[in-house]
Amino acid sequence: MEIQMGMKYRIYPNQTEKACLAVQFGHARFVYNSTLAARKNHFESTGKTLSKFDCNKRITELKKDENFSWLKQADSQVLQQKSADVDTAYRRFFKHLGGYPTFKRKSNDQKIRYPQRVRFVGNKTYLPKVGFVKTKFHRPLIGIQKSVTVSKTKTNKYFISVLCVYEINQPVHKGPAVGIDLGLKDFLITSDGTKTKHPKLLKTKEIRIKRAQKSLSKKLKGSNNRTKARLKLAILHEKLTNARKDFLNKESFRLTAKYSFIGTESLKINNMVKNHCLAKAILDSGWGEFVRQLEYKSTWKGGQVFKIGTFFPSSKTCNKCKHINHDLKLSDRIWTCPGCKSVLDRDFNAAENILEEATAGAAEI
Repeated sequence: MEIQMGMKYRIYPNQTEKACLAVQFGHARFVYNSTLAARKNHFESTGKTLSKFDCNKRITELKKDENFSWLKQADSQVLQQKSADVDTAYRRFFKHLGGYPTFKRKSNDQKIRYPQRVRFVGNKTYLPKVGFVKTKFHRPLIGIQKSVTVSKTKTNKYFISVLCVYEINQPVHKGPAVGIDLGLKDFLITSDGTKTKHPKLLKTKEIRIKRAQKSLSKKLKGSNNRTKARLKLAILHEKLTNARKDFLNKESFRLTAKYSFIGTESLKINNMVKNHCLAKAILDSGWGEFVRQLEYKSTWKGGQVFKIGTFFPSSKTCNKCKHINHDLKLSDRIWTCPGCKSVLDRDFNAAENILEEATAGAAEI
């Protein structure tokens, strides 16, 4: 079985290399915005779209123009990758997988991609038009290295993400099956009777973030104090993001290592966040990312994740007699079944129903 894995490492460019990377970032962003504008204008005037080949040809023509000859400072393949990104964005839009392509801003887009010609020598990485950059390889590279993405965070840290492709023998996972119910009070409830406490990461850092945002809003635009305040706020958001990623990765690894079959719900996050009372807590939970990690990690280990139907009433259905309690409220954590009079824990009951429904659904495939 062929597996694709992105391996991320931190790089430490010196001042000269940072200047070279800034050129790559800026010129690539210009090509993206210029290509997007050209495609929009061409469609409005002719009713037809520019092909990926036409966009790459346009980059060559821009380089020949003396007004844009500075584009030669950037690596040619980096610029072509940005042209390809515009084409991918349009394809995703027409397949209803994303919104309409928008222009990139410097504050939000500091990223380039090298499709080839990147070399790893000792503790350094060679990037075309930049040079050999010091790299912290905290784990060894595996398989065949494909493209390399270089990014700069808002806290002025630099990273490379290496796409590695390698073959593994299809493993056979012989662990037990489990149903999981995701919640806000407890992050995870399993059908075998265990609960994982919700970390509520945003709640622990929300006061400091609000103070940092308030401080930033009072600073004069363009001043050094505003730059310092912006960096302080970015660091707080970065710590929150890293803590959430760490929790989700550890929990998904634990579940996929223990269970060979995992049943879960098909969550419609965009619909759920329309409830403004719960939207912040739902987005802080990262349910969508957690299920995504469960799926690919389970596949790597020879397991399976099965999603049940969106409208299956897992919480309202009694696991004993299958009676559906339509009067059940969200605040009812313990309820008595009107049919068989069983006293049920809302979350454990839902997890058991999810496991049964997922097992039945997987058997029909």
